[in-house]
Amino acid sequence: MKPLSRRLSSPKRHLPLKTPLQRAHRRDHTLSALWDLGCGGSPASAPARRQRSFSVRLGLAGVAIWAATWIWPAGVLAQDTPDYFRQNCMNCHTIGGGRLTGPDLKDVTQRKDRAWLVNFMVNPKAVIDSGDAYARKILEESRNVPMPTLPGLNKDRAERLLDLIEAESKLPESQFKGLQISQEPFTDADRQRGRAIFLGHVRLEAGGAACISCHTMHDTPALGGGRLGPDLTNVFERLKGRKSISAWLMAPGTETMLPIFKNHPIRAAEIHALTAYFEASASESPAEPAADRVTFLLTGLAGAVALVFGLDAIWKHRFHSVRRTLVDQASMRGRR
Repeated sequence: MKPLSRRLSSPKRHLPLKTPLQRAHRRDHTLSALWDLGCGGSPASAPARRQRSFSVRLGLAGVAIWAATWIWPAGVLAQDTPDYFRQNCMNCHTIGGGRLTGPDLKDVTQRKDRAWLVNFMVNPKAVIDSGDAYARKILEESRNVPMPTLPGLNKDRAERLLDLIEAESKLPESQFKGLQISQEPFTDADRQRGRAIFLGHVRLEAGGAACISCHTMHDTPALGGGRLGPDLTNVFERLKGRKSISAWLMAPGTETMLPIFKNHPIRAAEIHALTAYFEASASESPAEPAADRVTFLLTGLAGAVALVFGLDAIWKHRFHSVRRTLVDQASMRGRR
């Protein structure tokens, strides 16, 4: 075995170190030599020590991953449960404020056991499709508007939501009692502005998509509106009034609308105008999809015919001008 001074001062050890890996090897070698000097160890024991060091590091990494997986998310979930309820549940439910589209959740854990509630919250469609009597009753009382599958909702989060509901149910007045809906009477100006917002003539202040992108109404223009969502002509009657439809517009909860309006909420004044428009349309008949399709077809045919005749007119003049030049040149050669 070489003396420590020769091992540390060997020319071979002073070669330029170009990579982090080489520098790490140099560091391990130096530490190993110092350990041998202080503890009387042999060079043969260095690999074993490095192996033990690697095992310790691996164990610490495992503990850190476990803590990040089980301890940290629990705290985060506990903190964001009220925000989650506010963003995903308040459009259909209150806690002590009465029914909206869905039932009032005050003391819901006293009406049904937690296991059933968690199962229903995580996968409402499966419970309804299974024929469960209580789930069918909830669907009928909600005017056949099914509860959507909420984003990121698992059993653990559902349990925390139920804890939140139980705690809020014990308060004299819950923070989730419900939104303060304007009770001012609707005016003609409100209805006109609501129609303009629906058609996209007036943009939503927060930048959300216009209603006509996915929906239609009885008085939409000739080509109609979108077909991704339902016709909203009778939505005021379907959702049973001003309070429910206003709460729905505050935070639309369908799987299509939720990601669109989550970061672009509709303002209170815009909700007031849209609700006025929907109320005025409640007695009208929904738009006829076949008529919109016929209009679209006829418009397309008329445009195609106009395009053909226009191109024909342009080409005809071009042909005549080219032919006139050729005829004039031939006539001049004939005179010669």
